[in-house]
Amino acid sequence: MNNKQIKKTMKKLLLSFLLAMPVAASAQYSSQVWSPDNGDGTYTNPVINADYSDPDVCVVGDDYYMTASSFQCVPGLPILHSKDLVNWEIIGYALKELYAGDAEKKAHFSVPRHGEGVWAPSIRHHNGEFYIYWGDPDFGVYMVKTKNPAGDWEDPVCVIPGKGLIDTTPLWDEDGRCYLVNAFANSRARFASILVVRELSPDGKRAISEPVIVFDGNGTENRTCEGPKFYKRDGWYWIMCPAGGVPTGFQLAMRSKSPYGPYECKKVLAQGTTPVNGPHQGGWVHTKYGEDWFLHFQDKDAYGRVVHLQPVTWKDNWPVMGVAPKKGYCGEPVITFRKPKSDSNVKVNPCESDEFNSSVLGKQWQWQANYDQTFGMPTAFGTMRIYTHKMGEQEKNMWMVPNMLLQKTPADNFTATAKVELTAKNENQLGGIIMMGLDYSALVVKRVGDAFQLQQITCKAADRGKTEEVKVIATLKPTHIDDIDYQPALHETIYLRMTIAAGKCQFAYSTNGKKYTDAGELFTMKEGKWIGAKIGLVAVEPAGVNGRGWLDADWFRVTK
Repeated sequence: MNNKQIKKTMKKLLLSFLLAMPVAASAQYSSQVWSPDNGDGTYTNPVINADYSDPDVCVVGDDYYMTASSFQCVPGLPILHSKDLVNWEIIGYALKELYAGDAEKKAHFSVPRHGEGVWAPSIRHHNGEFYIYWGDPDFGVYMVKTKNPAGDWEDPVCVIPGKGLIDTTPLWDEDGRCYLVNAFANSRARFASILVVRELSPDGKRAISEPVIVFDGNGTENRTCEGPKFYKRDGWYWIMCPAGGVPTGFQLAMRSKSPYGPYECKKVLAQGTTPVNGPHQGGWVHTKYGEDWFLHFQDKDAYGRVVHLQPVTWKDNWPVMGVAPKKGYCGEPVITFRKPKSDSNVKVNPCESDEFNSSVLGKQWQWQANYDQTFGMPTAFGTMRIYTHKMGEQEKNMWMVPNMLLQKTPADNFTATAKVELTAKNENQLGGIIMMGLDYSALVVKRVGDAFQLQQITCKAADRGKTEEVKVIATLKPTHIDDIDYQPALHETIYLRMTIAAGKCQFAYSTNGKKYTDAGELFTMKEGKWIGAKIGLVAVEPAGVNGRGWLDADWFRVTK
């Protein structure tokens, strides 16, 4: 037995031992690359330096729950938990797939539908149950619910079918009646910059009235008003929403004595002299400690839409967000501020690194479409296996590959390293790591004859069908040759790395995990369709090849 086989056997035995032990609470993850908690009673924005677009939050006692847009990525509707609005961890997803219980729509999302799917959700707690509403711009308003946000959620219910309805939030009034506010997507409805309110059935499952326009931002600085959130406070109905555009806009607060308006409106948060552009869509919470806070996103181009936390003070019954001005009601975002009052001092961050020692995929990972077992799966050997996806005859790039296993970029500057082994049963099968967006670049090993080439594969404007550019870095001998199988395979074990700084990605590789050599050209990151660039694993092969190859990832580590 060689050293490689001994190491694999030892890892298998260790994994078997760990799986046999009683299940305990998962360890809280601490990031090396971004933590907002300064450890001195203050925090620094963003509280999540990752692409959680269109965040919304609700509070139950001293527990806070957040969700965000997930578009075509699966699982969808991430659920995050916090005890103090600063330290967040991923506890699950509300959607295991798009859309369970509807065979036609489930099949629709069996291939990547970039930018479609789950837009701008809201999360609420009502009568002991958690509800999430969202607008799918192509199919209508949907809702899921559960009693345990970290557990399974019920299958989606279509509340209002139709195109163009987005950014939905329910409000249950004291008398049990339920109202819904929403915006419209110009790309589908061919109009936008209005907000409407209608009544739903008390169970929130269907509309029982026609919509009423309660706010019109057309022709004013409040154009592109969207992302409305619905609240009630001291007898007043409140709608809070951004306007003025994603990278350049501001926050509005509107109040009325009736859910149907008319609403008076004020600007309550804007960039001002700060570097926090937007500041865009989010959610307000009133804590059990009597404080008010507002979570929102900032658009950071290729890094996506990261989450900020602002204090809220009240002036003349108007919510002033961030640093209050000397005059008026429009605050500016804080960079560093005192933490919200809390009984917790736990520091925790969303997961990034993964040793792949579990039989369940880490919560940071998402596929590009509804999961199929041929995408890949965890193994009992302490690895994550990704099978090579067969490319279409006419495909020029990897834009439509569904089984990329990806996660969000976790900071402005970081290093991600993966130990992988490619098993190639046929020529031109390849696998490795990728920085994925409208433009992408990957560092892969590819079987060529009876050897492997280390290649950097780059594509600009992948969404427009542009052709990849390939740069050969090195030729590598197989680390193992399997000539026993009916289809002899070549194996290559290698360490692949990407280092990110200021929106640039530099690849590197190592054959021993100790000394790394830069590989290829510096790549400029590019956002995806409504999402930030994502990092992870890819394995593909040309059309027409019979037996699939596969990429086994031993681990994926995010470090400084």
